[in-house]
Amino acid sequence: MKRLFAIVIGLWVGMSWGQTYPERPVKLVVGYSAGGPTDVIARIVAQDMAASLRQSVIVENKTGANGLIGTMEVKRAAPDGYTLLVTTLSHNVNAILLADKRPYDPIADFAPVSLVTLLPLVLVTRGDSPLGSVSDLIGLAKARPDEVSYASAGNGGSAHLAGALLATLSNTKMAHVPFRGNAPALTEVMAGRVTFMFYPMIGIAEQVAQKRLKVLGVSTAARHPDYPGVPTMAEAGFPGFEEYTQGLGVVVPAGTPVAAIERLNAALRASLEKPETRERLKGLGAITQASSPAEFGAWLKKDAERWARVIQAAGVKAE
Repeated sequence: MKRLFAIVIGLWVGMSWGQTYPERPVKLVVGYSAGGPTDVIARIVAQDMAASLRQSVIVENKTGANGLIGTMEVKRAAPDGYTLLVTTLSHNVNAILLADKRPYDPIADFAPVSLVTLLPLVLVTRGDSPLGSVSDLIGLAKARPDEVSYASAGNGGSAHLAGALLATLSNTKMAHVPFRGNAPALTEVMAGRVTFMFYPMIGIAEQVAQKRLKVLGVSTAARHPDYPGVPTMAEAGFPGFEEYTQGLGVVVPAGTPVAAIERLNAALRASLEKPETRERLKGLGAITQASSPAEFGAWLKKDAERWARVIQAAGVKAE
């Protein structure tokens, strides 16, 4: 009887808590610099979520170590639904690269809320670069292996792994130059101090239109409507890149009440179902992809398997 009473009281408290949540601002942690693809998407979604939750949703940038600093902050946070993490592929990749020394388990230490978007990659170089194709880039790497470099938002990020995969498939050597976020990395490419980078297809249309950037290839299975004249990586002779499209999602610390997760999931879904938000994200090159918590959890497990294959094939190591 006492056990039954305790269960009933627990359910009643959980239901009451769920009806009042959230009672204060919610923090959405982004492990990359302001202005980068992850940050831009986070701020768009946060604005919609704030309206749905009737509370402020504050985006905080905790940069460094390919998102690891932000990830660890959320892992250590109270599991109360007030601290969220925007995940990129680094959520799984950092754990893979650190292996036995990993400071967190990407599945066990977090509870999935929802997948948010998929971000195809574009291979870009500076606007006035003499390189006109992926073939030109590979030719330069073969002729002058010490002169070709590629930028990334950090070791183990999508740009790093895509660059490493291209070097592996083309049997060339290219220098990896990591930065603290995609935005500063792209700046160095536009300045010509780094040869190229694989950049998530978001927020670069203006730079391309202004000829500050040149797009040499896209990672989509078919040519992208925003860049109809640009061949896919498969057309350029390197099939397989379409399988490694990065996904952004939201997780919370493990142990967060189900009521909070469901409320957050509903707020995210409401955001991604708004026609104006979908069009805004589409205009940036992102593909909206809402999911249930269970669906996102299953996606994360498959995503880990995909990137483990790339890391092994390219011989990427933790730095």
